[in-house]
Amino acid sequence: MSGSTPFYQKHHRHYDRGYRSKELESAVSQYQSSSSSSYAARRSSSRASASASAALSASSGHVVALHERTTPIPCSYTRLSSSYSGLEESRLSPMPKRAKPTYLAMDKENQIIGYVVPIFRGSQEYASGFSDTEEARVKESAGYMARRNLFTSGLEMERTEQTSRKVSMRESAERISLSKRIYENEEHHKRMNKDSLMHAPEFVIKPRSHTVWEKQCVRLHCTVSGWPDPRVVWYKNNVTIDPMAHPGKYKLESSYNVHSLEINRCDFDDTAQYRVSAMNSKGELSSFASIVVKRFKGEVEEALPMPRHGLISEYGITFDTHIVDGFGVSFGREGETMSLGATVIISPNLARYQPEVQWYRDDVLLQPSKWCHMHWSGDKATLTLTHLNKEDEGLYTLRITTKSKYETYSAYVFVRDADAEVEGAPGAPLDVKCQDANKDYVIVTWKQPAVDGGSSILGYFVDRCEVGTTHWSQCNDTPIKFARFPVTGLVEGRSYTFRVRAVNKSGMSRPSRVSEVVAAMDPADRARMRGTSAPWTGQIIVTEEEPAEGVVPGKPKELEVTEATKNYVVLSWKPPGERGHEGIMYYVEKCVSGTDSWQRVNTEIPVKSPRFALFDLAEGKAYSFRVRCCNSAGVGEPSEATEATTVGDKLDIPSAPGRVVPTRNTDTSVVVSWEASRDAKELVGYYIEASIVGSNKFEPCNNKPVKGTRFICHGLVTGESYVFRVKALNAAGLSECSQESEAIEVKAAIGGGIPHASPTPPYGISVLECVRDSMVLAWKQPTFIGGADITGYFVDYREVINGVPGTWHEANVKAVSDRAYRVSDLKENRKYQFQVRAANMAGVGIPSLPSGTFVCEEWTIAVPGPPHDLQVTEVRANTLVLLYKPPVYQGRDPVNGFYIDIKEADAEEEAWRGVNEKAVLTNYMKIKTLKEGETYVFRVRAQNKAGVGKASEPTEPVLAETKPGTTEIVVDVDDDGVISMNFACSNLTPDSKFVWSKNYEEITDDTRITVATSGGKSKATFNMLAEDDIGIYSCAVTHTDGACSSYTLSAEELKKLLELSHDHKFPIIPLKTELAVELQEKGRIRFWLQAEKISANGKIEYVFNDNSLSQGEKYKMNFNKDTGVIEMIMESLLPEDEGTFTFQLQDGKATNQSSLVLIGDVFKGLQKESAFMRKEWHRKQGPHFVEYLSYEVTPECCVILKCKVGNIKKETVALWYKDGREVKGDEKLTFTEGVLNLEIAQISKKDAGVYEIVLKDDRGQDTSTLNLTEQGFRDLMNEVFSNIANSSTALKIQSTDEGIRLYSFVSYYNEALQVTWHHKDSAIAFTDRIKSGVVGEQLWLQITEPTEKDKGKYAIEFHDGKGGLKRTVELSGQAFDDAYAEFQRLKAAAIAERNRARVAGGLPDVVTIQELKALNLTCNISGEPLPEVVWLKNEREIVSDGHYVMKLEAGKYASFTITTVNTTDSGKYSILVKNKYGTESADFTVSVFSPDSKK
Repeated sequence: MSGSTPFYQKHHRHYDRGYRSKELESAVSQYQSSSSSSYAARRSSSRASASASAALSASSGHVVALHERTTPIPCSYTRLSSSYSGLEESRLSPMPKRAKPTYLAMDKENQIIGYVVPIFRGSQEYASGFSDTEEARVKESAGYMARRNLFTSGLEMERTEQTSRKVSMRESAERISLSKRIYENEEHHKRMNKDSLMHAPEFVIKPRSHTVWEKQCVRLHCTVSGWPDPRVVWYKNNVTIDPMAHPGKYKLESSYNVHSLEINRCDFDDTAQYRVSAMNSKGELSSFASIVVKRFKGEVEEALPMPRHGLISEYGITFDTHIVDGFGVSFGREGETMSLGATVIISPNLARYQPEVQWYRDDVLLQPSKWCHMHWSGDKATLTLTHLNKEDEGLYTLRITTKSKYETYSAYVFVRDADAEVEGAPGAPLDVKCQDANKDYVIVTWKQPAVDGGSSILGYFVDRCEVGTTHWSQCNDTPIKFARFPVTGLVEGRSYTFRVRAVNKSGMSRPSRVSEVVAAMDPADRARMRGTSAPWTGQIIVTEEEPAEGVVPGKPKELEVTEATKNYVVLSWKPPGERGHEGIMYYVEKCVSGTDSWQRVNTEIPVKSPRFALFDLAEGKAYSFRVRCCNSAGVGEPSEATEATTVGDKLDIPSAPGRVVPTRNTDTSVVVSWEASRDAKELVGYYIEASIVGSNKFEPCNNKPVKGTRFICHGLVTGESYVFRVKALNAAGLSECSQESEAIEVKAAIGGGIPHASPTPPYGISVLECVRDSMVLAWKQPTFIGGADITGYFVDYREVINGVPGTWHEANVKAVSDRAYRVSDLKENRKYQFQVRAANMAGVGIPSLPSGTFVCEEWTIAVPGPPHDLQVTEVRANTLVLLYKPPVYQGRDPVNGFYIDIKEADAEEEAWRGVNEKAVLTNYMKIKTLKEGETYVFRVRAQNKAGVGKASEPTEPVLAETKPGTTEIVVDVDDDGVISMNFACSNLTPDSKFVWSKNYEEITDDTRITVATSGGKSKATFNMLAEDDIGIYSCAVTHTDGACSSYTLSAEELKKLLELSHDHKFPIIPLKTELAVELQEKGRIRFWLQAEKISANGKIEYVFNDNSLSQGEKYKMNFNKDTGVIEMIMESLLPEDEGTFTFQLQDGKATNQSSLVLIGDVFKGLQKESAFMRKEWHRKQGPHFVEYLSYEVTPECCVILKCKVGNIKKETVALWYKDGREVKGDEKLTFTEGVLNLEIAQISKKDAGVYEIVLKDDRGQDTSTLNLTEQGFRDLMNEVFSNIANSSTALKIQSTDEGIRLYSFVSYYNEALQVTWHHKDSAIAFTDRIKSGVVGEQLWLQITEPTEKDKGKYAIEFHDGKGGLKRTVELSGQAFDDAYAEFQRLKAAAIAERNRARVAGGLPDVVTIQELKALNLTCNISGEPLPEVVWLKNEREIVSDGHYVMKLEAGKYASFTITTVNTTDSGKYSILVKNKYGTESADFTVSVFSPDSKK
């Protein structure tokens, strides 16, 4: 058996060496132990030749079969090696000197894993119909040619490369024809020599184990020999793999004894042990392989099966395939026809070459049918959907496969409902399928439509149609709400199709697409018709059945309730073992739980299938069931009864999906993701709905349920804002809608719609602890996490020997979430380097730069190692919080504290300084000594009893600033006394989450705090606040620019919150005003109060002296719910109304009351005032005084008596009286203003008296009196005096020739005005030197001959009977000096004026005198001292002589005489008097005339 396998295949590391012969084992041992490569090559070649010869002599037909394959055997990681694994020569070749190619398949580590059979290039024709001798000769020749071509293909390939394309194609065709004929001949030879070739299965190449990334495809393959051809079955964890049960998941292929299992889009569930079993009539053999699926490898978009790895070129040609002009996202409507097409460019372009063209919908291969037609035109692939239905919605993929490679192209097709035949009717159901078909029974299932027409769907009707007819009959009389229905009453052997219609209150929907045809027959018969049979065993056993008498069948087995709803119950069982040779039927019986009364359900016709559906059961009742078998021999014993089953829906409608997050994709699409429904059973999928913001109209985004939690909604309007919601569905129905998402504007996302990317590399790798065989590493988070949470890290390590790094090895297969990891299985005192990769939902990022070289040696220092994982949070302008983790290496003693160091980012290392003088015990610290705008770095050191350890790696630089939009945690106590912490963030991203922590450790236990998040707000509610809750609470928002805040709950704050909570739990309705009383018109009494806050449901109870009051004639109640004003009005107060009035308020659980006590003088005063107001109201029914008589003093100190009247008419008159005597006032009333005046100018004591005005007409009269006597008059005069005082000017200083005068002016002076002058705050006693007086409107104070004693503050005080008014002036300092100097000047001027020389008079202006007459003029002069007198004529002094005589008598009489006047005496004469005080002159003119001239 070992000779049937070439020697070089047996180096495969998975080959089972137990099958080798002793001689072969010896040869291999010698080959492996040989040190000379050439010697080993020759020995191996020799033994390979011997082995090959033995194989040819043993079975030439088998060897030909081995080498005649026209299709190469695919192997994982296949590549052609350049040598025979070290063998330099081969002695098998008839041309040993030619260059020898190799056909070994090698993996990346140069391990032999298989072989490649070359393409035959023989050109001889092979004709059938030869004799046995000729046939053997031809067969031997073909074998020789194959062997020759096997080892001369290198030369042939060189020759082929030199030929033209036409020659190459011709040779390829010849090779294909020859290979086909050789294969047919070999098959014929096998059939003719079966017995000589039969042997048990043998694995020539066993399947290999694989480790792959999630979402990739993987292929297990093996090569099996054996005759008859073994039947190969694949198992997963010892469970048979059925590709039909998992469409698109598994693909099984068998070709030329090469068997493969393809697993599409691997996930964690595919991690398992796989077994392949080969079995024929000679035996059975199995082989095992494992598949390990790892995560975080980067997004693998290919959902379709991958091509075989390492395929060689078809016909020696490598094809390049490109899909261009593809189809885009398409939208259609039910009933329409749609075509999808794409142009395919294959290079090189060979005529009549057709690649494999496949179409997939949602990863399921489509087959041509009446619903879809496929066409290939040589350069274009087209798929035509002839009649669109919602079942046709999905992701369509075109796959073009050549033997070299394959290309795919995908786009989504959306199918909308056709217009309803009845307006408001729902959409048609979809995906109608038949399950569990039996002889007379089938279960029909379907999916609910996304459109309900605006009203809820009442149920569904199932219709059936027998194949060959067009008549549809309704299967259920009443609508069924469950999306599954058992149809009974089928006729065995006939085929049916089904459809479903939905109904709501508006009408019936269109029918669904019809189901696939299903036959009513026994499942075993159906399996036999499919051709499934056991493998041939080589034996045919013929038996003859003896006729047997009828046997009563036994009990059915394994009876159970497989489905239970409120409309029906389905039973299932297995036929009995004892049933004879004829067919059996069944009777079903039911029994109400708790009774022993069994009732047959199908009394008329027994059922043929081991399935049965019971209808018309009472909902809520419990039943037990049993089944009996029957045949012609009788009815058998009943089966064991089932457990009691309560009639009702066992499947609940799924809960509403969780948070919906939209993400921008393109300018017409949005990626919508959501949280799956919790605890949903038998979930079918989800419907997504979208609505333009503000429209409140939701439209379905998909009409076929999607099973994931992420969907791309296409066909949106660019620039519009949408909100989304999601509904889940199962057979029980559709869930409630999820909460609406945040609004999102439709526009293209950055990066072409890819929302996430893999993270950048971590950095800052350091060692936290080192022991003999392991090291604990720490690193810093990547600077860019890719827009999604980092889900873990992968650590690689490599050994460094003599400075040369080795190969990287994985330290962890499963991702670690912490930024610290212990790398184990290291070697002591060896040097290592490490690298770290971060992973998120988008994949695994590139690795970090290699770390420094670390030596794996055990730490023995006494002090602790460095803390790690430093994080900065809650950054503000002057504070931040530093978080850190304790060191992994504790030292000799446990860590008992931490020290935090700080320095400016750009400062030197020597600038590090401590933040805390005393070590802190916590793993966090709030730093409060920052300067706004400065950038800092931090580090932490741990200490134990031995001392302070090494400092941690410093943080990244942190800028001390409060970012715009920063918010803080707000503590709130609601109306029910519930205490909560609230945090809002306006910068959320679709992946943002609120994370609440206590003492900076995430809160995962909800026993004390319940967290609820909605939109951009999160609330953490204390379940029962107590001392255990004291601590620091913080909230951080992920995927933001550090949005976080904290709140410290201290013991004092706890006490305050508990008190506030108590006030809210037992609330009091707040009052703006307490109960008060006021009087209204007619003297009505109004009791009222105003509540600050009370709802419309508030209730009021009015109580007087503990007695409840009600609405009536005496009491009028009113409650204004808008303003919170509550009032009660009484017309009057009677003696019995004396007491306590109370208003009692209640609003929900909030209460309050307010009381008013009206007793004694308070009650009597209110009662009296009420009566007065009532009387006043009656008075005002006629002409009356709105404002009674009063007076007004004008600024001019004129007194006006006035009153305001109302309700007057033309006939109304007003009469004025003083002391009983009528005086004249306004004769006409002004109806527009209604004001009457009586003016008294310059009032004096004579105007004192009693003034009265009478207003009267035919309706009555009213009188108003004003008493202006005694005190009334004094008050009036005081007001006059007040006006005078207010009109006074400020005191001013005036100098006179007698002294200094102080004065003030008033607008009007009344002789009754009393004023007082003050000097230095004391009243002045008037003397001859200091006097006061009044001149007109001027009031003055004269100080004669002032002295130093007269300096000081002076004031004039006006008395008005009240506070009076003072005007002051300061007569001191410079003011006094200036005034006194002016006084001296004026005094001197007055003296000079008084004593200067003067001409008192006596001289005429003109004197006319006759010639020869005498002229004598005399004038008075004065002055002290006596003035000097000079007479002038025409400005010339006159000297006394006989003609002019001038005399001065008694010192005051000056005379001027002209004794004899002549004409020469005419002229201008003057007298000039002067002394030391001044000079004065007087002029006169003398005119002399002659008598003659006069005549």
